[in-house]
Amino acid sequence: MQDTKTMPDAQPNPEAAVPEGEVETALLDADLFVKYKAPERAIKRLRSALERHPRSIRLRERLREVAATTKHPEESARQCLALASLYIERDEFDTAYDRLLEAKALDPRINIASGLEAIRRARRPDLSPSGVAAGRRDVTLAGDLSIISLFDAIQVIENTRLTGVLVITSETNAGRIFFNDGRIVDAETEDQMGEDAFQKTVEMTSGIFDFARSAQPFPQKIKAPSNTNLILDTLRRLDEESAGEKKEEPQSEAEDDEL
Repeated sequence: MQDTKTMPDAQPNPEAAVPEGEVETALLDADLFVKYKAPERAIKRLRSALERHPRSIRLRERLREVAATTKHPEESARQCLALASLYIERDEFDTAYDRLLEAKALDPRINIASGLEAIRRARRPDLSPSGVAAGRRDVTLAGDLSIISLFDAIQVIENTRLTGVLVITSETNAGRIFFNDGRIVDAETEDQMGEDAFQKTVEMTSGIFDFARSAQPFPQKIKAPSNTNLILDTLRRLDEESAGEKKEEPQSEAEDDEL
C-alpha cells in the first residue's frame, strides 16, 4: 500500500517570511468575519497572522480599520504607532504623520513625540544633534537637547498644562516658546516671531532648554488647532524647503557648465 502521508510534521521557522498568499488568506478571512458581524474573530485572525508577519503593512492597516470601527480604539492606536514606524522606514513620511495623528486622536494619553522626532531626523539628517554639553538652571523643567528632544519637552508641558516660557539656547541661536495651559501660543527668536520663530527653534537640535512658569497667560499669536498640528505643519515646511534646495542645486551646476 502506498504511503498516504502528505508532509512530515515540522516546526515553523519564526524568522521565515510569510508567503503573500497567507496574508491574502488572513485578509479574506477577516473580511468574512466582519461581513457576518464577528469583528472579534476578525481581530483575532489578523493578530494571529501578524505574529508570523509583523512587518505586513496590509495586515496592520486592516486591523487598524477593523478595530477603529468596532470600538477598540486602543488596538487601533497601537497599530497606528506600529504603522508609523514602518512608513518612516519606507520614507513615506506624510502617511506616517497621519498615523501618528490618528493614534493621538484615538488615545490622547499616547506620547507621539518620539515618532515626530524620528520623522524629523529622517527627513532632515542635517539637523542631527551634536551633543553640546548642557548646564541647568533652577527652573521647572530643564535638559539637554542632545538627550531630550524639543518635542518631548513640549509633550511634558502639554500633558501638565503648564503656563510659561520654554527657552532654548544653542551655541549660535536662542529662542523662546510661550505656553498657555500647555498650548503653544507664541514663539520668538532674535529676528522672528510666531510660527516662523517656532520653525527656527525646531531646527535647534543641540544646546539646552529650560522652562519657567508664569502666573499670567500670554497673548495668542500662534493659532494652530493643537501643538501636534503645529509641529507637523512645521516639519512639512522644513521638508519642503529642503526639497526646494535640492532642486536648485542641479540647476546651479548646469548654469556653471554653460558658463
